[in-house]
Amino acid sequence: MNNFNFKSLAISGIAIASVLVLFKTVTAYGENNLSATSLINSRYRLTLAKNLPNCEKGNSLILNIQQSGIYLNASLLPPNANADTKKQFPLSGKLQNQKLHLSGKIDTSNFCQLPSSQNSPDQAITIQMSKLKNDHIPGQLKINNIPTTLEFTALAQTDQKETPKSNSH
Repeated sequence: MNNFNFKSLAISGIAIASVLVLFKTVTAYGENNLSATSLINSRYRLTLAKNLPNCEKGNSLILNIQQSGIYLNASLLPPNANADTKKQFPLSGKLQNQKLHLSGKIDTSNFCQLPSSQNSPDQAITIQMSKLKNDHIPGQLKINNIPTTLEFTALAQTDQKETPKSNSH
């Protein structure tokens, strides 16, 4: 009976109770205040509100996004681009507070058919989009050599492979 000490039992009980209270507090905080980032669609068709300067007819573009939590990788290409034939420039960014921020380089000839005399088609770009609940997301992009910010609307694209097949009996 000498090995059984009330003091040791009390210290063990207090330690276990403290761990349980701490665990319950952290769990309650996590359930109330923390949430996983929302998933975004992987393809968006960007339609510019107005054309670029020196560009008669603007193209709509496809923004391909890969998401890993809040971190994003993307590429901006014309809708008819073939992955083998077009040079792709990576864009990278984050999804914070339901807003998407991307930056990187693009080929400005993707926006419209620019004259071949233009010596540097590769330009830095910054894209910002508000993440809304519907499929039409407003945004803006800034290209390094263009003084104005261009407004656009992004429309979520559905994958062609996911279209339902007709049932024939």
